[in-house]
Amino acid sequence: MHQDTIGADISKDHIDLHRLPGGERLRISHDRKGFVAILKWIGGLPIDRIVYEPTGAYHKAFERFMIAQGLPISKINPRLARRFAEATGRLAKTDRVDAELLARYGLLLDPRLLRKNTHVLNDLKELHVARLALLKDRTAAKNRAKNLTQLLLKRQNDVRLRQIDTQMRQI
Repeated sequence: MHQDTIGADISKDHIDLHRLPGGERLRISHDRKGFVAILKWIGGLPIDRIVYEPTGAYHKAFERFMIAQGLPISKINPRLARRFAEATGRLAKTDRVDAELLARYGLLLDPRLLRKNTHVLNDLKELHVARLALLKDRTAAKNRAKNLTQLLLKRQNDVRLRQIDTQMRQI
């Protein structure tokens, strides 16, 4: 039985999909309705993987939905995808072309699949980044406190430091 590979080019408003080896294409809205349309398009047929690049915050809802549906997904480094495109001589940058290249990448290079608990790791990473930002904010507020002379600004800075401490405890 032959299984398919799907390339997904994710943008803010839509997702372009390309299925290989058949070459079928689909463009859907980047929302839950669109994600459900992907499931209908796949139609219960076996697929090896859906290959996509992380796109800032735009890929996260897609990733969560596909993992929740039990679909095999591969998130690849955008730099590697670009190098693959250069190696194939396809330098045009359109969403349709990118989706096709991602499908070819998945078909030829067999990238690793994400684990089912990937969303947990992503959540932890996001919390870690937020905590690091709070640490920088706290350091800046403490340094500012050394130079403040206005009573109002000192109070505001103290409030900000307490707020940062509270947020760090919450995280």
